[in-house]
Amino acid sequence: MAEFYLVRHGQASFGADNYDKLSQLGHQQARWLGEYYRERGLDFDALVTGDLVRHVETGEGILEGLGTHLAADVQPGLNEFDFHSIVDAYLSAHPDQAPPEGAPIAAFYRVLKRAMQRWQADGLEGALPERWAGFQARVAGAMAHIQERYADRRRVLVVSSGGAIAMWMRHMLDTADDTVVELNLQIRNTGVTQGFFNDKVFRLSVFNQVPHLDRQDRSDSITYS
Repeated sequence: MAEFYLVRHGQASFGADNYDKLSQLGHQQARWLGEYYRERGLDFDALVTGDLVRHVETGEGILEGLGTHLAADVQPGLNEFDFHSIVDAYLSAHPDQAPPEGAPIAAFYRVLKRAMQRWQADGLEGALPERWAGFQARVAGAMAHIQERYADRRRVLVVSSGGAIAMWMRHMLDTADDTVVELNLQIRNTGVTQGFFNDKVFRLSVFNQVPHLDRQDRSDSITYS
């Protein structure tokens, strides 16, 4: 069976006008992960990413740390859902739950969780860019593409986002939709979910590990945004 290494992008630019780019720390997290793999003699046969800037930059940073080059197989099915639209739709119905100006990021995450729960139950009004069923289907499609194209490889690097990785877990483990909501908020930047696959099945080995950050001088570099 082939191995997959499913990586969440590095820290993005939360709170900036353009979220979809890595912060300085996000770039460093990606390079550190590549260096970690290089030190252990790991290499990859293929790189698959979503088409978001933070996915592309994370893939490039990992390859830079590895000291190698791979052309990315870009699959939009691995993109994150539009969480801004989901939260906005939720707050339009519940304006009293909007985090106050200057609130900590945890306040936004609490609203996001409630918004995702309502979205999953098909309870949000308005012209959403994507319904829950569509999100489910496109992540499943990206997984099927990887199985079809790379089942005969040794090791495949995949870069995606927290929500899409949580949906991948839901499909792989055949769990309830609530799993996606819960896992989405737990997945760390450049966290690695690892396992095996062939053209019929995915198997999980490791979830959400950050071995490249698991050292005393990098403990402050473990992030979730």
